[in-house]
Amino acid sequence: MLTDAAIRRIKPEAKPYKVADMHGLYLLVQPGGARYWRMDYRHEGKRGTMALGVYPDVSLKEAREKRASARRLLDKGINPSSYKKLTRGVASISAAVTFKAVAQEWLQKIEAEGRAPKTMQKLRWLLDFAYPLIGNRPVSEVSAPELLTVLRTVEVRGRHESARRLRSTCGSVLRYAIATGRAQRDVSVDLHGALITPKVQHRAAIVEPRKLGALLRAIETYEGQPHIGIALRLAPHVFVRPGELRQAEWAEFDFAAKVWTIPASKMKMGRAHKVPLSRQVLALLADLRELRAGSRYLFPSIRSDDRPISDNTINAALRRLGYGKEEVTGHGFRATASSLLNESRKWHPDAIERQLAHMESDDVRRAYLRGEHWAERVRMMQFWSDYLDRLRDNGNRANASKGAGAKRVKKDHTRTSGNSLAPAAALLDEADRPRSTEKTR
Repeated sequence: MLTDAAIRRIKPEAKPYKVADMHGLYLLVQPGGARYWRMDYRHEGKRGTMALGVYPDVSLKEAREKRASARRLLDKGINPSSYKKLTRGVASISAAVTFKAVAQEWLQKIEAEGRAPKTMQKLRWLLDFAYPLIGNRPVSEVSAPELLTVLRTVEVRGRHESARRLRSTCGSVLRYAIATGRAQRDVSVDLHGALITPKVQHRAAIVEPRKLGALLRAIETYEGQPHIGIALRLAPHVFVRPGELRQAEWAEFDFAAKVWTIPASKMKMGRAHKVPLSRQVLALLADLRELRAGSRYLFPSIRSDDRPISDNTINAALRRLGYGKEEVTGHGFRATASSLLNESRKWHPDAIERQLAHMESDDVRRAYLRGEHWAERVRMMQFWSDYLDRLRDNGNRANASKGAGAKRVKKDHTRTSGNSLAPAAALLDEADRPRSTEKTR
């Protein structure tokens, strides 16, 4: 058994050697003179060694206390080395206990999981409202009234939706704090009903075929920058989000395969998205390439080829055509396509949702719904472009098919008078008709 005096007399040798104490505790003496406390033990029939510190930083008494703690763990069937690693990790996490520290740690976590840069920017912007009031508060002590005060500072500015989103974001931070042992409950749940419910404002969209045809004809008359005119003409055909269209790059297009692949970093849901390219879209892209060949972007800014057009360019072009923001927006082309494609009853609803790049809200259903309906989407996008052309060219003589069983009408019966609207199916050649074998509902 070791004593302090005996330890002081220990001399280093050419090779490392051990000086035993008792019950597996010993000093490992290195040639350079360093002396390390070690403990050998057996757990579940396997030999293990545990580091207990360096002498004299850890005294003989302290080393024996650590050995005793390790033996108590062994008596309970716990591996002391594994327990030490686990508690060390928890201790480092628990050291950062303020709301701001936990929030920033949570932001790093979800960013590493692949959240889109735009989403991260919005979350940081929201949390900046919380930091001045509760950023330095221990996260475990943040109360419901304190969090409500934070939300009120946003709400009084008329930002009712932002206040609601901030409550949800703070709730995510608090739940992360619970998971990492730094809080006991999520007080944001106590604030349900405490905030002003924002009025839902749907983005303006045209869903009546006759009015859509008029809009398409108006777009053909656009007299601004030629590449903006092509962006306007492309938008209803591809019905992606305006940000995805304005940031489109030539490298994302596979013209041989007739597909545009939007990378995950540009998508709202953080998943790469594919857009089948119809004949009409390919023709517009060919025209566009001749116009702006010097930029990687399809729609570069007029000030610099190194950045795309701004967020508001498409909407500004629609206003220039005489359409108010209450009538139509660039984002509204998505609602237009969704409404009319669903009304046609020709396409599986899931195929339409996939083309809109919507995420299934039901976690269980999303886990099992892995089909992308690609073949059907290719046919659907060509159908949609053909349909838009017919609306543009035929005015009030085209309308979405009313039901899957709509009968084909001969072409010489499609010329109607007055305000009556003939089914779009009447304007389709047999070759244009989709031959989907996938189940519809």
